[in-house]
Amino acid sequence: MRRAKLIASLAVVVAAAAGPQAHAAPEDTPAPAISPVTAADLGASWRAGCPLAPSGLRLVEVDYLGFDGQSHRGALIVKTELAQQVQEIFAELEAIRFPIEKIRPAAEYAGAEDELSMRDNNTSAFNCRGIPGSSSWSEHAYGRAIDINPLLNPYISASGAMEPATAGPYLDRTLDEAGMLRDGHPAVEVFTDRGWTWGGNWRDPKDYQHFEYPAG
Repeated sequence: MRRAKLIASLAVVVAAAAGPQAHAAPEDTPAPAISPVTAADLGASWRAGCPLAPSGLRLVEVDYLGFDGQSHRGALIVKTELAQQVQEIFAELEAIRFPIEKIRPAAEYAGAEDELSMRDNNTSAFNCRGIPGSSSWSEHAYGRAIDINPLLNPYISASGAMEPATAGPYLDRTLDEAGMLRDGHPAVEVFTDRGWTWGGNWRDPKDYQHFEYPAG
């Protein structure tokens, strides 16, 4: 019922993509699109041997509320079967006025380096990379994971290691900063109500930025 009310309250799209920087858009902006991607589009975020081919991914335009209080448009790359759901999730996040700093594909950062994206507080999804400290693929390599405002919502291991390395000010999860995620937050529930897992509920590590959809 809560989701139905949120979706019903969405206004017309008022944002557009404008190069690497996000800008507020005129009212006649087209609705956000879902598009196929190629290996060239994915750049350094994909390579031969990755567990998912470009044909299994889609570029998903999403509208979001920026920290400036304005509507913006960004782009995420996710598994094809999740594309429509991801658009709906971000429409809900905008409807509840949860702020996001920026949303760009990982390939916009040199070498698709995750640390650079996280330090920039960039919300992203697909990146063909492994789990830190493991030989296994990350769920990001399957297009089934999204990291939200990662500088404000860092990855923290039991040993105290954190990602990004600049996230020290946000290790205190009692802070009341816009864009931070915590247990019971409506933004977390937008994902978990749809069956996504939140890394903030994990015991070790705590991955406050991370949401993933189960395989299958």
